[in-house]
Amino acid sequence: MAPLRALGRERCLELLASVPVGRVVFSMRALPAIRPVNHLLDGDTIVIRSDLGTSLASAATADGAVVVAYEADVIDLERKTGWTVVVTGAARLVLDEERLERYERELTPWVDEPMNCVIGIDCDLVSGYELNPVPR
Repeated sequence: MAPLRALGRERCLELLASVPVGRVVFSMRALPAIRPVNHLLDGDTIVIRSDLGTSLASAATADGAVVVAYEADVIDLERKTGWTVVVTGAARLVLDEERLERYERELTPWVDEPMNCVIGIDCDLVSGYELNPVPR
């Protein structure tokens, strides 16, 4: 069996910032929905772009009324090593013009669809695990 080691908050955020893609988990028609998205980490906020017509963007409000989960990982199947990080927090539309402009410059969507809003996800609960950790 491979050892599994819990990671601290700072290490989790460091790993999350090291990858460009994760999955956002939210509720759609009272059921869980998962979408892969590219992201950037700005302090304690995960930033993604979306379309205002989507379920997630419609639910995310300026006051952070919708709670989502965000997960990213790197798994090496051959070596049986890797890590996973899960963040749970409030998602809200980013409305500040200066931040909007910066995020739109720094975060280019990977899909060829309109992305007319920016969503910030607070890193309220952060947990992570490393599988078969390599000594540092």
